[in-house]
Amino acid sequence: MDKKLLEILVCPICKKPLYYAKAAQELICSADRLAYPVRDDIPVMLPEEARELGPEEEVPAA
Repeated sequence: MDKKLLEILVCPICKKPLYYAKAAQELICSADRLAYPVRDDIPVMLPEEARELGPEEEVPAA
């Protein structure tokens, strides 16, 4: 994932910064507890494509 792209991407719902979970290939919004998929190095930033994080999943501090 391109670092410059990560610097400008924000959650489409709350507009807060995202954390890139490289192993899972997801962008995580800690505020909304949502994970946006990254497919073929392209972030899919559609709210309907995001998955809700389970209560057992750790979320990085914002």
